[in-house]
Amino acid sequence: MSHPRKTFLAAALAVLAATALATPLRAAEFSPAQKSEIEGIVKDYLISHPDILRDMATELERKQKVEETDARRAVIAHAAKDIFNSDFQAVIGNPNGKVTLVEFFDYNCGYCKRALGDLSNLMKANPDLRIVLKDFPVLGADSVEAAQIASAARNQISGEKFWEFHQKLLTAKGHIGKDQALATAKEMGLDMAKLQKDAADPEIKDKLAGVLKLGDALAINGTPSYVVGDEVVVGAVGYDELKAKLDALRK
Repeated sequence: MSHPRKTFLAAALAVLAATALATPLRAAEFSPAQKSEIEGIVKDYLISHPDILRDMATELERKQKVEETDARRAVIAHAAKDIFNSDFQAVIGNPNGKVTLVEFFDYNCGYCKRALGDLSNLMKANPDLRIVLKDFPVLGADSVEAAQIASAARNQISGEKFWEFHQKLLTAKGHIGKDQALATAKEMGLDMAKLQKDAADPEIKDKLAGVLKLGDALAINGTPSYVVGDEVVVGAVGYDELKAKLDALRK
């Protein structure tokens, strides 16, 4: 048998919901005293049963996550070529690998530096893994300049050679900008005149802007972030979680 007060609360909530959807004329049918009484009952009940608010917040969070996941999947489906097979990205690991992991990173991101070992270990443990590196310079002008130099460097080196460049630059001491990127390129023996000319090409700025726009569409709000299959993984989640997602993708 239902509790009379709970039954009245349910009725009161129904009335409030109906009132919210009603026309102003219909809402005016309730007197101030009636509205005050209904609101008081609802308020008292919620104060006495705060778990309802917790459950509401939990359900709202769940729905938001579902909506965010669905929205990201739609973007991945629509922009699959730009995400997995763009001509403006670095590919390391097995270029013909059966599974692909895409990383959005910033050369000044401390978490990206720590996650560097995860990528290295994943490649060692997964010979069928193809990794796509996407410059996502969101930490200031120096990050943008470093990304421009790195993008220009890809005109001269690729695969294992670029992976070496990437590791050296990402692990360089201090804040990383144009000077550090140029020094790393010189250390690697790149043609410096060509590198600086290529880095100044407006096309690189346009394509970096395109990656930033893509990241925004995927609701990427931190680095590193990854795309595995139709899923976006935000943050340095670690080797084990990334491996688990790659294993699931194989299935």
